[in-house]
Amino acid sequence: MRSSEVAVVTGAASGIGRAVATHYAGRGVRTVIGTFPGDPYDPGETLASVQDAGGEAVIHEVDVRSTSSVDAFAQRALDEYGRLDYAVANAGILRNSPLDELTDELWNSMLDVDLTGVLRTLRAASQRMEGPGALIAVSSIAGGVYGWEEHAHYAAAKAGVLGLVRSVAAELGPRQIRANAVIPGLIETPQSLDPVNSLGPEGLERAGADIPWGRVGRPEEVADVIGFLTSDASRYITGQSIVVDGGLTIKMRA
Repeated sequence: MRSSEVAVVTGAASGIGRAVATHYAGRGVRTVIGTFPGDPYDPGETLASVQDAGGEAVIHEVDVRSTSSVDAFAQRALDEYGRLDYAVANAGILRNSPLDELTDELWNSMLDVDLTGVLRTLRAASQRMEGPGALIAVSSIAGGVYGWEEHAHYAAAKAGVLGLVRSVAAELGPRQIRANAVIPGLIETPQSLDPVNSLGPEGLERAGADIPWGRVGRPEEVADVIGFLTSDASRYITGQSIVVDGGLTIKMRA
């Protein structure tokens, strides 16, 4: 039987967001594909991936820095499909900045997207959920587990996501709305492949050799966990943070 459920996913033009939308297509979950107008990646490719998997979706431009934009994004699910069951707050930015150069403006712009943008997404979605639902926030091992030099603002935002999710879970539990976080490790996405602000291809390859699983992760491996956390199979799990990293964070360094 095909699902009648509906999800909204921010940052869905590429990477983990695209993989989540494609995963949902396989389950018959209809998706509102959230894409930032300035994103260089084509959300049409996500839509094509969804359709190839037999799913249904629409593309909606959303700027998570704007409450009205996020509200309109969540409302699109109701206008298009008549309901909203799941929300995945995946949109984020990554910028390299040494502490001495980390201005208030750089700090605030990072948190506005990577932390407050998550709040806006979870808030707007939960306000439109009439029955049981599930909210997911995408954190990172940088901040969620480790520190990362020259990325204090990014790590602070991703650590803040975990506290946000716990509090939202406690508050919305009586409404049968669950909230959980996923903490990806090193995953091969456009963001991590950026050699300026992240590791780049060569850095990822080197890091992969030190991961117990023998390689960095793939977006669909994170999407599968998000899929589990937005399914009835996880109906008694809320307020948790699940690390998806191939064993990176449990390996003792020599």
